[in-house]
Amino acid sequence: MNKRFEFTEKEGVSEGAKIVVDKETGVQYLLAHWTNVGGLTVLVDKDGKPLLDPRYAK
Repeated sequence: MNKRFEFTEKEGVSEGAKIVVDKETGVQYLLAHWTNVGGLTVLVDKDGKPLLDPRYAK
């Protein structure tokens, strides 16, 4: 099975947080998790457009 999402480590991201990349669209998300709580949100640029990972952006 081809995994659609990639978990990446980025400098400056705190412990308990990861960057998740959608390999089909290149869109990057911030996944924050501590014990039994967490959240996921899309990362955006200054204009409110999703940040894209250049390896997967189409």
